[in-house]
Amino acid sequence: MLIGSVFYPPVSRHILKPYQRERITSFLHPEEDAKGSGYQLLQSEIAVGSGGFWGKGFGKGSQNQLGYIPVRYSDFIMSAWAEEQGFKGVLLALGLYMALLLRLVQNAQRAKDRAGMFLVMGVAAALGFHVLVNVAMVIGYNAGNRHPVAADELRGLSYIVCFPGDWLVMNVRIRRFVN
Repeated sequence: MLIGSVFYPPVSRHILKPYQRERITSFLHPEEDAKGSGYQLLQSEIAVGSGGFWGKGFGKGSQNQLGYIPVRYSDFIMSAWAEEQGFKGVLLALGLYMALLLRLVQNAQRAKDRAGMFLVMGVAAALGFHVLVNVAMVIGYNAGNRHPVAADELRGLSYIVCFPGDWLVMNVRIRRFVN
């Protein structure tokens, strides 16, 4: 990090294009461009904070229902859920994801061969990574720094993008009984 901080100013002035400098600036300080590149993250943080512990109720979230949260049906589904269901709802969703991940690990342990184990653990790792990245993105937190806003759908709560992985896991689970 020290080397990066020393070389960043000369590199940013001479090598990076203006749009690349803007991305770095909006990543580090989204509040400086609240109506531009920092809009998504700031609205997401407002939605999460306004939900409180109990939430506003299903269909009653102002940020969500009035369209302030961009792409609330996929990329920012956790912020919409946090506003309407509150902290208790987020804990429930994360608990269900944890149960799913533990079940996937159990299936990997019971796989008949190493290929099946690696396949199931790959699906589990991808799902865990998606949950971690999306939740960190929505609340703007990642180890003391902001997490970049990336087009990362929260699998299982949004589009049905995890079906192929589910099919593979079910296939490995069924094949454990085959001789």
